[in-house]
Parts: sequence; structure tokens; C-alpha cells
Amino acid sequence: MKLWPGKGAAQAKPPMNPHLVLLVAILLPGVGQVLNNMPKRGLTMLLFMLVLVWICFHLTTPEHSFLGRYAGGWFVYAMSILDAYKWARYRYEYYKVHGPGVSGPNE
Repeated sequence: MKLWPGKGAAQAKPPMNPHLVLLVAILLPGVGQVLNNMPKRGLTMLLFMLVLVWICFHLTTPEHSFLGRYAGGWFVYAMSILDAYKWARYRYEYYKVHGPGVSGPNE
């Protein structure tokens, strides 16, 4: 008995090209994780990005540079891009080796 009847169809779908995921992650923070079927992770990164932007903005003075005023948000933004690309690349290579019938490690 299958607990999630539609899950088999989702597993047969090939993962997206990692370079496309990288481009989307650069343009839309957190959406790269959504494309990797990890929406909670993307939402968490977006939340921490906003929280750290708010904290850094209130801890710095107007004399700081633009990068300095939002340093926490930039850091999480950079990590979210690397994370989205890393998982997309991993899923893409896993799919190439094991084929469409095997579920990935993060599915």
C-alpha cells in the first residue's frame, strides 16, 4: 500500500538542470531550493535572510557601506545560492547514474 500515491510520478520526473537552478537562485532568493523540491529549506533561508538584514540594519550606522548595513542578509543569500546549486548538481548527477526508477536521497 502506497502512502503517497502520486509520489511515484514525481520520482520519475528528471531533476532540473543545475545551471538553471543556479540562475533562478541568484535572481530569486530561496526559489532555488523550491525547484529542488525543498520548499521548507527555501522558506527558512528567506526568513533568516530577512531577519539578519533587519538585525544588521539596526546594529549599524548610516556611515557603513551598503554591503556592511546588510551583511547578514548578503551572507545568507550567498549561502542559499551555493546550497541550491549544490543540491541541484547532486540530484542531477544521482539521476544520471541511477536513472528515473530510483528515488533520490532527498525525496
